[in-house]
Amino acid sequence: MSTEKRAPLDRARVADTALRLLNEVGLDGLTLRAIARELDVKAPALYWHFKDKQALLDEMATEMYRRMTAGTPLDPADTWQERLLKANRGLRAALLGYRDGAKVFSGTRFTSLVHVEAMEDNLRLFTAAGFTLAEAVRATSTTYFYTLGFVTEEQGVLPLPGERREGYDIAERARLMADFPLSAAAGAEIFEDYDHHFEEGLALAIAGVETRYRRG
Repeated sequence: MSTEKRAPLDRARVADTALRLLNEVGLDGLTLRAIARELDVKAPALYWHFKDKQALLDEMATEMYRRMTAGTPLDPADTWQERLLKANRGLRAALLGYRDGAKVFSGTRFTSLVHVEAMEDNLRLFTAAGFTLAEAVRATSTTYFYTLGFVTEEQGVLPLPGERREGYDIAERARLMADFPLSAAAGAEIFEDYDHHFEEGLALAIAGVETRYRRG
């Protein structure tokens, strides 16, 4: 009989295990039963900590955010444009670290106030630059939604770095669309060079904020 003492089962340990398992099985395969098996417990034990899968996803998203911001203090010298660039680049990098990371993060509710300090600092930065509170919220949320949507689509093609889903061969796509030359040529603009396209789209979003609210 093993005398090795296992770590106590708590919310943090379950969420950490779920995040590790996510890269192996993806969101669809991430069941409470699979997580329980990984933890070597019975599935009902997890219900003491999470009433359902959505509650677990909320905790996973909170932990993802906690890891994303750990050790990266906000720079008080940032302009609002620099803050949007840094925040959304950091968010994308964090989401790409997990299979289906954007899907897990989207539509979840943080289980603690882990995000509020950064949120308050961002809103203070924007309002000091002349934005109304409503404009500041719109500027930050619009770029945030852009990043979530972009990474969701990106991970639909590249679930993890170096891994490409079947059905996204650019040359084959162009062959099938030979009668629609512009659409065929657009494949490389849609399904390749995601780093460049993300940066270009984010710059467009920030330029839109500048134009809409006249904040240079």
